[in-house]
Amino acid sequence: MGGMADEDTTETGRCISCKRTFRYDPRTVETVLIDPQSGLPPGLTVLGTLRPATPEAVARSAEQPVCPDCLERARKFDQAWNPLGG
Repeated sequence: MGGMADEDTTETGRCISCKRTFRYDPRTVETVLIDPQSGLPPGLTVLGTLRPATPEAVARSAEQPVCPDCLERARKFDQAWNPLGG
């Protein structure tokens, strides 16, 4: 019976970054808050600069899953640009 409960906790979705379909546990998957109007996180511009997020943008945004491959690529990128962790 324990196996069925585990199966019930997995979902299938698309990675917000690479658009690949993958299975994940919604309780533990890494997510990014995305504004459906812009397709970006609230407070991020299309040029990659930051601006104050409006309450409206935050309210209409939803958490979107990120696949393990994209998380690993992001970690490697971060390590390459911040080798001392800072």
